[in-house]
Amino acid sequence: MGLFSLEHSQAAYTADFAAYGAAIVCMALSLLLVSPPELAWPLLASAVLGAGLWSGVEYLLHRYVLHGVQPFCQWHAQHHARPMALIGTPTLLSGALFAALVFAPVWALAGAWVACALTMGMMAGYLAFGLTHHAMHHSRSRNPWLARRKRWHALHHHRPAEHASCYGVTSNFWDHVFGTAYRRAAEH
Repeated sequence: MGLFSLEHSQAAYTADFAAYGAAIVCMALSLLLVSPPELAWPLLASAVLGAGLWSGVEYLLHRYVLHGVQPFCQWHAQHHARPMALIGTPTLLSGALFAALVFAPVWALAGAWVACALTMGMMAGYLAFGLTHHAMHHSRSRNPWLARRKRWHALHHHRPAEHASCYGVTSNFWDHVFGTAYRRAAEH
């Protein structure tokens, strides 16, 4: 289980959540304490936009990359085969992708403060995704929202590939928008 391994040790798996939590707190504190006060509302809007964008990115990555592009779909198949294993994107890789694909382009287009706020929102969405996905596979919580998410995700895991559906983890919104929500056989 190396630095770029898909299957993590318990320590590395937990450290991923801690690293994203710490990054989000640091960015939030920077935005609250150091950013220009006149940017407060645009930065809040950017953070909310980032969280909302994550929802769509989560769906698109899961549906089209993890279930359609090699080697990612082969790697993701390991999670489907062993759903209790601590398999996930290495923190250094996901962090580098946030820096290169979110922070840097937004900084170039809109400045460092907006880039920080938008990236923080997207990272918060990513952390919510990670925690939700972990709870789906490892929690025995009786929380009604989590129970609905667990049922939804179980439908995704137990459908044959040719009938794949239910790609959303934190929300089923995009599955309904794009027609990949689970429908009973009688509804087909």
